[in-house]
Amino acid sequence: MALTIGVDIGGTKVAAGVVDEDGQIVEHLLRPTPAENPDQVAHTIGDAILELSKGREIEAVGLGAAGFVDETRSIVRFAPNLAWREEPLQRKVSDMVGLPVVVENDANAMAWGEARFGAGRGETHLVCVTVGTGIGGGIVLDGSLYRGRWGMGAELGHMQAVPDGRLCGCGNLGCWEQYASGNALVSEARRIAEAEPDKAVKLLEIAGGTPDQIEGQEVTEAARQGDPAALAAFSSMARWIGQGLADLAAVLDPGCFVLGGGVSRAADLWIDETREFYTTHLSGRGHRPLADIRCAELGASAGLVGAADLARRR
Repeated sequence: MALTIGVDIGGTKVAAGVVDEDGQIVEHLLRPTPAENPDQVAHTIGDAILELSKGREIEAVGLGAAGFVDETRSIVRFAPNLAWREEPLQRKVSDMVGLPVVVENDANAMAWGEARFGAGRGETHLVCVTVGTGIGGGIVLDGSLYRGRWGMGAELGHMQAVPDGRLCGCGNLGCWEQYASGNALVSEARRIAEAEPDKAVKLLEIAGGTPDQIEGQEVTEAARQGDPAALAAFSSMARWIGQGLADLAAVLDPGCFVLGGGVSRAADLWIDETREFYTTHLSGRGHRPLADIRCAELGASAGLVGAADLARRR
C-alpha cells in the first residue's frame, strides 16, 4: 500500500505522520516549532520526515502550512505566526529529504482530510470552517479543492461582517472572525462579566475573580455549569457563525458545512443555535434544500491526513 507523509505546521508545534491510502496514520510524531527562524523550521520538518521514512517507501510529502501559499503550492507568501515571508518551503524540504513535496494551506488540508475521510465523506460540495483563535476555511467544489487563482482562496474569516467594525489582525475592520471565533467568545464573556458581574458569578469564580483572567476554557466550564454570562457569550458566537454560514451558502451552495477547530470541542453548547440561525437567515429559505451542518470527525489529525492525501494526488 502506498504511503505518504503529512506534516501540519503550526506556530507552536510540527505534527508529522505516515498515512496510508485509507487515511489511517501508521506512525506519528510531534516536534516544537522554532517559529522565529525559517531555516530551523525547515530543518525541523525535514528531520521529522527523515525519521518517519526510515525503513519505508514513501511516495511523497504534503505540508500543511498556516499561511498564504502560492498557486504553485511551493512558496509560503506570508504566515501570521511564523517568520515566513516569501519562504521557498517546498524547495528547502524537498532538497533535504529527496522526495516530492507539496505545500498547502493548513485549513485547506484540513478541509480535504474531512472531505476524504471525515465528516464530509461522500460530499462533492462542502465548506469547512475552523473555529479557533480566529476562523479559517477550506472549500471543496465538484470534488476538488478550491484554491483560487493565486492559491489564497477560502480565507473565510476575513469576510467583512460589520462595516467599520472591530479592527482585525489582518488590518481590516469588521472581519467575521472578530465576532465568530474563540477570541470573540472570550472578548464577549469578558465584556459581560465587566458590565454585569451578577450574571457572571460562576464564570468569575472559575477565572479567579477578574474579567481579564477569563479565557476560553473558563467560558466553556462556566457554561456547562449554567453561568448566564458564559452561555450568552456562546449564544453570540453561535449567531455570528450561523449568519456567516448563511452568507456562504448564498454564494457557494454547498451540500454540507463541516465545523472544526478548537472551539468545536464544545459544539454541544452552540451548534444547535448555529443551525437555527443559519436556517432563519438563509436566502430563499423554504424554497431550497438546507445544507447539513456537521462537526469535524478527524480532530487535530485532519490537516496532517489531508496534506498527506493531497501529496498522493499531486
